[in-house]
Amino acid sequence: MAGTGVRIMWIALLAGGCARIERTITVTSEPADALVYLNDQEVGRTPVTRTFKWYGTYDVEIRKEGFEPLKTTAAVIAPWWQFPPVDFAAEFVPGTHEDHRKFNYVLRQPALQEEDPALLIRRGEQLRDRLESGQRTPVPDTRPHTKPTTAPSK
Repeated sequence: MAGTGVRIMWIALLAGGCARIERTITVTSEPADALVYLNDQEVGRTPVTRTFKWYGTYDVEIRKEGFEPLKTTAAVIAPWWQFPPVDFAAEFVPGTHEDHRKFNYVLRQPALQEEDPALLIRRGEQLRDRLESGQRTPVPDTRPHTKPTTAPSK
């Protein structure tokens, strides 16, 4: 009887077919509508969802006009049911296995330096005066500052 139960279990597992595994990466950003690159390939504008096949580290680049570009990496680690030997058994369990990853990135606006107009005028006048006086900006000495360890041969 016990042997019959094991056979029925194997038949049920094999008859169920292979499992379907859905893997997706969703990238969002603040603000939205930023251009997304994964591993140097454009994938769309945020929010964007793409399927993936391989676990590992992805290079992520987010760009939006008026904001600093963001370059980073995203680690997509396999879930426990994708590690051997469990992954083999998971392939035969009927149904759909889902692995959805979400990454959110906040873009920064470039730092704007407010210049005092009076300061800019003063700096311009100083540069003009130096130019008219013939003063040159000193060139740094790039020669080595060490002495030879042996005397030169004659």
